[in-house]
Amino acid sequence: MAIMIDGKSLTLSQVAAVARGYEKVELTDEAKAAVRKARDYVEKKLAEGAVIYGLTTGFGKFSDTFIPADETAELQRNLIISHSCGMGEPLPTEAVRAAMLLRCNALSRGHSGIRLSTIQTLLNMLNAGVHPIIPEKGSLGASGDLAPLSHMVLVMLGEGEAEYNGVRMSGREAMDKAGIPVIELAAKEGLALINGTQIMTAVGSLAVIDALDLMKTADIAAALTAEAQFGIKAAFDHKVHDVRGHQGQKDTAANLLTLLEGSTLAKRTQPNKVQDAYVIRCVPQIHGASRDAIRYVAEAVSREINAVTDNPIIFPDEDEVISGGNFHGQPMALAFDFLGIAVSELANVSERRTERMVNPALSYGLPAFLAKHGGVNSGFMIAQYSAASMVSENKVYAHPASVDSIPSSANQEDHVSMGTTAARKARMILDNAQKVIGIELVTAHQALWLRTEAGEGEMAPATRAVYDLIDSRIKANEYDVVMYPNLKAADELIKAHAVVPAAEKVCGALK
Repeated sequence: MAIMIDGKSLTLSQVAAVARGYEKVELTDEAKAAVRKARDYVEKKLAEGAVIYGLTTGFGKFSDTFIPADETAELQRNLIISHSCGMGEPLPTEAVRAAMLLRCNALSRGHSGIRLSTIQTLLNMLNAGVHPIIPEKGSLGASGDLAPLSHMVLVMLGEGEAEYNGVRMSGREAMDKAGIPVIELAAKEGLALINGTQIMTAVGSLAVIDALDLMKTADIAAALTAEAQFGIKAAFDHKVHDVRGHQGQKDTAANLLTLLEGSTLAKRTQPNKVQDAYVIRCVPQIHGASRDAIRYVAEAVSREINAVTDNPIIFPDEDEVISGGNFHGQPMALAFDFLGIAVSELANVSERRTERMVNPALSYGLPAFLAKHGGVNSGFMIAQYSAASMVSENKVYAHPASVDSIPSSANQEDHVSMGTTAARKARMILDNAQKVIGIELVTAHQALWLRTEAGEGEMAPATRAVYDLIDSRIKANEYDVVMYPNLKAADELIKAHAVVPAAEKVCGALK
């Protein structure tokens, strides 16, 4: 059954279903009526000869230049071809699909003045798998994602390039093969299609979807490491976290206790130590802060995917066309910078937990670098190096993009958000963090193999289920092996969102 969109009720899970699961999309009858009503209003204003930005004027610094009716179609086409200035590698197909969905959803609210047939063309492309080639660089994130969205619209005009059935070809060829007629834009339509935050929000929404999974995966990795370190569960007692009151901290502590229920390796108290190092003892405080931040971003993105973000905005019932600034990406820019920082910290503390398992001075009796026959074997020595490298790289990426601005359009657009840069950086940080936490999982798997083989205790049922999942792809090693396939396999498990269900099948839903 198709996902029905109306500009008001799209969810992050539906974005993932369309972007990654190729679910079909249709407009609701209510949305169709709203779109027709707004377009009728635009046609009425055009017939009256009203002077309205983007309908009968130029754009940006040319907003004071009146455009005659017989040049309207040329104005809209020129807007698209002149703004198609993207550079760099193409965005991933899933991000392109998400952007197409989000643009259709925003337009379906009926405040943009676009023709229903034009929205339907974009929907037909999405449903048929005609994916415009959209370069990832070139957006300032203030007058919307003008450059990248223009590349999306190029294909609707039979220009640019697209991917169809896995093959890159000209936009016109892709449209022809899919049986979708190209279009000529009418008044307001070019501006309606490109004046919005849908590229940054598409990239960022997929990143936050993965981050919501990763924050639980990080708790699972920490639980396995806590067992490998003979962790003290008293630090996760709800009373400790209730008196501070942060929800993310309380939820993380509850997750850890749930995951470690039944473990004889991690106990409420340990006979030979009073407290753990911070990277074990303070997991609720560290992960919890990131959890709160990620949830905030998810809420902000959930609002933005149902927002009207172009300009001017049409209010047919009030007989008003208002030139505003909803295209400005600042709400998303700050959110995605926050997302990058929060995810970066999950990786930061994960690498430190890996270090404690491989360092014989910190591992409570585990062999150096988890090598059973150390010396001739190096074990997990360089796995920790790899994690440290990506953590360090994340510290560079985590510098916020939103604190920068550079004026454009002859200073008419004199403050910009850099939100698309923030989203792209968050995605890069996320990829590194998934890899770092994957390394922790593989390292904990090796450490727990050594613990259980030596008869030092048993894992909790939930952590054992995750251990078994890892073991189905990656075997513990008595002697050195080629390591990178194992690390890659762990990364793939995380990216497939496979780790959390393995635990939850045993212990119930995590928070």
